[in-house]
Amino acid sequence: MKILITGCGMLGYDLCRVLENEELFCLDINEPTFQAPNFQICDITNFEKTYKTITKVNPEIVIHTAAWTDVDGAEKNPADCCKINVLGTRNVALSCQRFDASMVYISSDYVFDGEKKEPYVEFDKANPLSVYGKSKYYGEKTVQQLLNKFFIVRSSWLFGKNGKNFVKTILNLAKEKKILKIVNDQVGCPTYAKDLAAAIKVLLSTGLYGIYHITNSESCSWYDFAKQIVKLSGSSCKVLPTTSEKLNRPARRPKNSVLENFIWELNGFKPLENWRQALKNYIGEE
Repeated sequence: MKILITGCGMLGYDLCRVLENEELFCLDINEPTFQAPNFQICDITNFEKTYKTITKVNPEIVIHTAAWTDVDGAEKNPADCCKINVLGTRNVALSCQRFDASMVYISSDYVFDGEKKEPYVEFDKANPLSVYGKSKYYGEKTVQQLLNKFFIVRSSWLFGKNGKNFVKTILNLAKEKKILKIVNDQVGCPTYAKDLAAAIKVLLSTGLYGIYHITNSESCSWYDFAKQIVKLSGSSCKVLPTTSEKLNRPARRPKNSVLENFIWELNGFKPLENWRQALKNYIGEE
């Protein structure tokens, strides 16, 4: 298959690894930190450039990972965030229209408000709390309005080798500090980018289009996640619980953003491994 990947960040890196036997093309606004196949610089907010670049490649599938991911920064720069996450997504989707290419749009657990007591399934109503969450949801709606052949993949708490993430941050802080205070009132599903990339590879060969929740199995709080990271690192740093209210960050986060992989498993696909094992695998690779 001829596959084009937008964004050479954390997920883009692992997608290139798991799809290495396919004919790959990569786009990003900056030079990647790894050897991305058939790489071209492209600003997805520029429609003419995006349309020309993508249609020249004429891919069968476009995996759209490029996005504004700074959740707190989006509150201060809502226009810039929406320009990338909404208009950029529109430009990619319109480019897919030309040759009826399938599109994979990477979305987020932040499209939900976190008020539900149980895990969220794909049919639950979205109600994002933050600018970032709204931009990802509007991106979803844009894809649905413009295309018939799409996978919307919602995932959460992503960590991986190429790029900044919570695991790397905790590992670094544990070397510098004796005590870390981490929120214990936000619950979600930590997800290894390598496992998510492998799951997306499975989807690509099916033609079973629609919305999917794909995360590693089981859930935890950020506090529990940090404790496990520190434990696996062998650090003597202590991890103590705190609340979101005390941190007072610019963007509101959903208290419960646990995603049930309902449609994934309903289709007979194997559940992803437990997040603890995924974390162990990741730290072992590092």
